[in-house]
Amino acid sequence: MHGFKSVVAAVVVTAMVGSSAFAADNVLTAGKPAGVKPAQEIGKGTLLIGAAAASSVHANPLARGTAAYSRGDYARAARELAPLALRGNPKALGLLGFLYENGFGEPQAYVAAADFYAQGAVQGDPFAQAMLGLLYDKGHGVPQDFIFAYKWLNLAAAHTNGHEHDTYARLRNAVASKMSKDEIVEGQWLALHWIPISFQPSIRAERGSWESRHHRD
Repeated sequence: MHGFKSVVAAVVVTAMVGSSAFAADNVLTAGKPAGVKPAQEIGKGTLLIGAAAASSVHANPLARGTAAYSRGDYARAARELAPLALRGNPKALGLLGFLYENGFGEPQAYVAAADFYAQGAVQGDPFAQAMLGLLYDKGHGVPQDFIFAYKWLNLAAAHTNGHEHDTYARLRNAVASKMSKDEIVEGQWLALHWIPISFQPSIRAERGSWESRHHRD
């Protein structure tokens, strides 16, 4: 299945570059990806914006990490982002998750990527939320769960504006096309009742049984 990926800029969450529309048109359809992954191209394109911003904030490790990614220096990006992520920076967690998911500068590890995304997502970072949603859509590092995919993509769309919002909304709608009406209602309920929480190193992406994941307190 195709999946759109993007990396937010170093200082602020930037609007998606134009090629994100191509990715959204091709995600979540039957079959396996062919050729170059839109994920990688969009991530690089958006990070170029981050690199420009980073030129004025050389002392910012997040800026240095995104700038290193835009140069293709993934090992340096991981070194810059990891300490921030371990301290709970939500943007660094999302970016580090992206590196692990794609094997950029770190061994590819879907489980670790999902956990980094989850730690950023619960704090309200839209990029981490969207990427976690896409992992649930594909079942990479977590059980395949369209309801959770819808929930996280819906939250990402709700927390963004402009092209970024439009892209996340299109991804959410693509997931919805594979869901029943009752499943969509469940995903909407989960998003509506979601509350951000502070960083905790013990947080992991939910991987229990379907019943435990969808149990309402």
